[in-house]
Amino acid sequence: MAPSQNSLPLHERVWRRNNIKRVMDITVLFFLILLLIYRIVSLNNYGVPWLIAFLCELWLTFNWILVISTKWSPAQSKIYLDRLLQRVPELPPVDMFVTTADPVLEPPIITVNTVLSLLAVDYPANKLACYVSDDGCSPITFYSLVEASKFAKLWVPFCKKYDVRVRAPFRYFSDDKATPNGKNGADLSEFQQEWKTIKDEYEHLCRKIENAVKNSTPFDGDGEFAVFSNTERKNHPTIIKVIWENKEGLSSGLPHLIYVSREKRPMHPHLYKAGAMNVLARVSGVMSNAPYMLNLDCDMFVNDPKIVLHGMCILLDPNTQKEVAFAQCPQYFYDGLKDDPFGNQFVVLFRFVGTGLGGLQGPIYLGTNCFHRRKVIYGLSPHDLENTSILSEKELVRNFGSSREFINTVALALEGTTYAPPQHNLSNSVETANQVAGCGYEHGTGWGSQVGWVYGSTTEDILTGMKMHTRGWKSENHMPDPPAFMGSAPTGGPASMTQQKRWATGLLEILLSKNNPIFGTLFR
Repeated sequence: MAPSQNSLPLHERVWRRNNIKRVMDITVLFFLILLLIYRIVSLNNYGVPWLIAFLCELWLTFNWILVISTKWSPAQSKIYLDRLLQRVPELPPVDMFVTTADPVLEPPIITVNTVLSLLAVDYPANKLACYVSDDGCSPITFYSLVEASKFAKLWVPFCKKYDVRVRAPFRYFSDDKATPNGKNGADLSEFQQEWKTIKDEYEHLCRKIENAVKNSTPFDGDGEFAVFSNTERKNHPTIIKVIWENKEGLSSGLPHLIYVSREKRPMHPHLYKAGAMNVLARVSGVMSNAPYMLNLDCDMFVNDPKIVLHGMCILLDPNTQKEVAFAQCPQYFYDGLKDDPFGNQFVVLFRFVGTGLGGLQGPIYLGTNCFHRRKVIYGLSPHDLENTSILSEKELVRNFGSSREFINTVALALEGTTYAPPQHNLSNSVETANQVAGCGYEHGTGWGSQVGWVYGSTTEDILTGMKMHTRGWKSENHMPDPPAFMGSAPTGGPASMTQQKRWATGLLEILLSKNNPIFGTLFR
């Protein structure tokens, strides 16, 4: 008997055939073991040099076993989008996070393109909220987002009307031969006219942002920019601005757009990106409290407008709701250097190691291009899912802080419900959002250890993903074609080396700390 439509999965793991590679790996391992046996048998004849060689080869063999076990059963997810749209009449809300920290190293126009690509995804706009974390507290970044929200009122309808695939304007308009997808020839003249109009508007937006950057301080102390007066990058109060609010709740409108710059003070540690992400989790908790979250770096734009639907196929699948914490998409980069001399494309990491981990407990969290469950970020474990009253009120305050409004949203999130009613006004939550974004709010709480993004390493993404895995959660590896997200990679050796150094330092911090995943797994 054929299974009913409702019993079919929304996604499944697809296992790659790996027989030839397994034979090759086993052959190499066999010869390594023979070499070790030979070293041991001959050890008395050659003395100390032989012993040193034996120890080196023993480490090589141990490392080889770790590598082949990681890549032994490669798998990736396959989603069934048609089933999602048939079986889920009301899609859940999703909060989208974009992080930026330096308007010089991360130009505002790049952040703007990422935000515009998110605002234009194929998903009900009244179920989306986009939060931009500006750790540089830059009025130019805020100004750019305000101007981008005006352009979005033209850009988003244009993308959906003509089924535009790449919805980051700078990439879309780089092709002068763009044609309307799925439209007939009779619409071509109308499309070309609209295309030119939108392109002109985008170029006008770029010029305004460029002028703002050149002038450095183009804003007076009045109006929306008054809060930026006398602020320094590492010494300023919390600044939260609702740039655009979908007050009518229109699914065909624009998603909410909120600017967030958390409070920073010279003598208070700001804990880098992990601290910014935890502030976004709390601010979004009191403003929209979506049960699912997508986080992106400011230079990773949406390359497939249906990717949010893809993520929901994985996280809403009833067969995996009780075991999958997050769905990770790989990082791909546009306009890479020929032959990738600096290894920025991470082919081995994504194609082999990533798919290999996908056949085990799941891929590591890469810090961007990832869909999360809010309740998992809040520290929920798989065995807690059946218990809707996991924490007492006292425990909630101890872990999440003293804000009564935020605690109420946390309790709802842990139960799997949302906070925002149909007529909820985001502006009414700004005062509470300012409170939970303060630099002293986390003092004495579980943020960074028991809940939220984990502190203790500059590679907070790896550490946070490991924390979820040691709690018993799994993750999914999603590698759609075309790639879901695209970004910009370092174009020079020094920049690549700096990035690699930061990652290596972070991994070493994890290895030599109490957060070492070996201890977390053994004593779970």
